[in-house]
Amino acid sequence: MAALEALRQLMPPTAESDTSVDWTRMSESWRKEFPSDFRHFIAVYGAGAIENFLEVLKPEPRGAEPGPDAMLMETANAESAWAREPKSVELLDTTPALIAWGVDSSSDLLCWDASDDNPELWPVLVRSRGDDLWSRYDCGMVEFLVRVMRADFAHCPLSDVSLWGVDQAAFLNQREEQRLLKAGLDPWTGEPDPFAGMFGD
Repeated sequence: MAALEALRQLMPPTAESDTSVDWTRMSESWRKEFPSDFRHFIAVYGAGAIENFLEVLKPEPRGAEPGPDAMLMETANAESAWAREPKSVELLDTTPALIAWGVDSSSDLLCWDASDDNPELWPVLVRSRGDDLWSRYDCGMVEFLVRVMRADFAHCPLSDVSLWGVDQAAFLNQREEQRLLKAGLDPWTGEPDPFAGMFGD
């Protein structure tokens, strides 16, 4: 798990994970195992936001009620976008099994092509709203995040460069973000925010 250790250096966990996942139920409902790097990410960080820009989605089993910032709704959005939007050359005439794992504030969608029986081989597919294009990156989810933060692609895969080449990034899961808001702090700066305490559950 070298990529996860690299991510820990770039994005030290700020709190224990608040995301409990029944991975057996997930695998049964999706009829797929999920990549080990994603399962470890959720165990260490939980679902939540990176730099108030990129949301790592909450895993949901199929058949559950879709929630906000979660896998089912964004997977449906990805399938709709795939059907109508252009693809890069390597994706032409392909029909991936899309599962969304992230979304950002530029409306980019981050997915796996879950076609392979081995989830460790699932590439990352990004629908870039800025380029109006789907592209493939042959790495796992955690390695993808590390390479974005290290500016280790030929160009930034995302429509915004907020995470591109950063020395350090902050991650907040939903429970930690709410804790800071209730304490009267801006979760992303740590500074007092007179409006923060107004937020409820």
